[in-house]
Amino acid sequence: MELQGRAGLVTGAGRRVGQAIAIGLAQAGCDVAVHYHGSAAGAEETAGRIRASGRRLDILINSAAILVRQPVAEVTPESWDQTLNLNLRAMFFVSQGAIPHLRRAHGKIINLADVAAFEPWPAYVPHCVSKAGVVMLTQGLARALAPDIAVNAVAPGAVLLPDDWDAATRAHFAETTPLQRLGSAEDVVSAVRFLLAGTDYVTGTVLVVDGGRLIR
Repeated sequence: MELQGRAGLVTGAGRRVGQAIAIGLAQAGCDVAVHYHGSAAGAEETAGRIRASGRRLDILINSAAILVRQPVAEVTPESWDQTLNLNLRAMFFVSQGAIPHLRRAHGKIINLADVAAFEPWPAYVPHCVSKAGVVMLTQGLARALAPDIAVNAVAPGAVLLPDDWDAATRAHFAETTPLQRLGSAEDVVSAVRFLLAGTDYVTGTVLVVDGGRLIR
């Protein structure tokens, strides 16, 4: 897919990786619409407006998510729903709303998972469950929407670590990563751009961008 002149929607584009992806697509020549409201309802409302408008859409980047530390004993039904609703439920319904537009354009969907889909984090179990769901959602949509729409995911590792992590923790993550550094937002943007513009024969896959942490 040639990115110049394409129309894209990036959810969760107000900060961090989502923001970097939106900027990267704009720099590649895309006409980018952004969603930055941090709730499932906000993301689904954005998709509904696009569906109602009848406007063209070639690319959907599902980046909206939250990462909340929730030790198992402290998880409540409300906090569980908050994480699963934004990280997984909204992703499905935003994608569903975009299908008619993407089908006409033979477009692409990129979902943002992360390595929590593949390894258990004891203090982040709802997050891990939501991201594992993103992987299966990606594969399910890829099967359901082929051959008209390609659906893939990018799973970042230690990229833009939480602001409250201290220098020692950050250094430990870098030292225990096979490529010996933390990832950057640009590493994720490059992966997204590859799946959009670098190949048209990949669907249903998850591109892990973690410097090798899953194989350490």
